[in-house]
Amino acid sequence: MGYVVGVDLGGTKISTALANLEGKVSNINVIPTNAHEGEAKVLQRIIENIEFVINDSNIDISEVKAIGIGSPGPLDAEKGIIISTPNLPFKDFNLVKPLNEKFNVPVYLDNDANVAAIGEYMLGAGKGTKNMVYFTVSTGVGGGAVLNGQIYRGNTSNALEIGHTTVAPFGPRCGCGNIGCLEAVSSGTAIGRRGQEAVRTKVETSLKNYDEVTSFEVFTEAKKGDKVAMDIIDEALTYLGIGIANAVSIFDPEMIVIGGGVTQAGDIVFDKVREVVNKRCFTAMAESTKILPAGLGTDAGVVGAVALALLEMDN
Repeated sequence: MGYVVGVDLGGTKISTALANLEGKVSNINVIPTNAHEGEAKVLQRIIENIEFVINDSNIDISEVKAIGIGSPGPLDAEKGIIISTPNLPFKDFNLVKPLNEKFNVPVYLDNDANVAAIGEYMLGAGKGTKNMVYFTVSTGVGGGAVLNGQIYRGNTSNALEIGHTTVAPFGPRCGCGNIGCLEAVSSGTAIGRRGQEAVRTKVETSLKNYDEVTSFEVFTEAKKGDKVAMDIIDEALTYLGIGIANAVSIFDPEMIVIGGGVTQAGDIVFDKVREVVNKRCFTAMAESTKILPAGLGTDAGVVGAVALALLEMDN
């Protein structure tokens, strides 16, 4: 019997899972990252957590066939190097080499959006597809694409920076410095910011009943019929629909999978996105592309890391 290990490396926690070669997870362990302790300490914690799930499952290291790691970027997936990332101490750090030497198995590294895309493709909503594009819409907007059964990384391993495609050329400035990025107009952060702006004006809105306004409050009041909140949501989701329609026109996928916190608002999100896609894409492409919510939930990162190990092992 063979196994793989998946590691979801985040700024606050390291989640590690053991799974069989069908992707069935049997053991997950989560520990704090303690990023402030620096590169060597965080690397040691990753190693210890991998050892823990192997030992805790009473299997031998020789039964582990590969390790997959998802990390925030930017990174060089081919060389196994984390270039830099705001919430982790790694700078031009080769994470793959020491793990490879320690466990003597192939180790694969990829950015967290790609890893989530692979997870949905192999083990989540996209199971059974050949061409699938994944969007995550939460604090920011990210994405990944699996084309002809392989993750598409592009020339510099940074393909599908979908949140930084321009959809509103005269819109607000994005955190990246550009104007009118999809992330700047349709992320949860953007929705919350529009709500806060409304509260500071003389417009009548029930959003003024809250001490703090985030995207959650805007969605809540929109569902109750508040006109200002409804307009904010309608505009943000229209832009999201445009971003997704662009992906449909470029990739002609079987499926678009949407994950991230914003999708927890449910039908309001998917109905609007489908309406925009139907309006903006060729009928044949719009009709043949399913648009579905992500299927992996809160364990998407670590299950995706498991899927990365399985996918790369087979290629």
